[in-house]
Amino acid sequence: MSSNEKKIALSVRNLHIFYRGLKKTSIRSSWMRLKDKVEIFEALKGVSFDLEEGKILGIIGKNGSGKSTMLRAIAGIFSPDEGTIDLHGRRVSLLSIGVGFNKKLTGRENIYLSGMLLGFSEEQIAEKEKEITDFADIGKFIDRPVKTYSSGMYSKLAFAITAILETDIMLIDEVLSVGDQRFKEKSYNKMKELISDETRTVVIVSHSLSTIEELCDEVLWLNDGEVIEQGDPEEILPRYMEFMKSKKKK
Repeated sequence: MSSNEKKIALSVRNLHIFYRGLKKTSIRSSWMRLKDKVEIFEALKGVSFDLEEGKILGIIGKNGSGKSTMLRAIAGIFSPDEGTIDLHGRRVSLLSIGVGFNKKLTGRENIYLSGMLLGFSEEQIAEKEKEITDFADIGKFIDRPVKTYSSGMYSKLAFAITAILETDIMLIDEVLSVGDQRFKEKSYNKMKELISDETRTVVIVSHSLSTIEELCDEVLWLNDGEVIEQGDPEEILPRYMEFMKSKKKK
């Protein structure tokens, strides 16, 4: 590989993910007995894309398009039903409200748990512990169970862990809009600092098109689990906005 050739940090090939749920038929339609039927919803339908190292990709799409499912699959929370996800040996972290904490443990205990799940040693986490707690700025709650946290405190600690324990690939799901105004500004500035690293790859899911436009190098537009377009935000965002306007008129 030449020095000018870009490295691929993330490869997704023909990704399919299905949600399965039980749907009971009515007593009238099954007179003798109730019978459970499996209802299958295909959240991602053969999605494929590559992302170069150091690029910032924004994923857009209307509700139910598979954006958060995509992030969770890349993070390893969901396993592909079909297809592959290749991180090319890189370490990945997911920043998403409601994901990743053991709510019975304290915030401090969750720092260590989250860090070890990301592949850091206890010693490496200990070196960053004060920086994480200072950034989260939740006071005495750091030693209280996470189940006692407000959504704002939860988001502060989740962001602090992901931002301070830096991984090669960062996945961010709508958390930049959570928390008080002071923390929003602090987290936004920290995120801009992190993604300025030319070797860090970032994937952002957000309904804030201004955030996508300002932070992202590329946009991936998903609709009903399928890729519509991937490319320059300046080209894709106007077409996406027109699409969303047309949906509202119907």
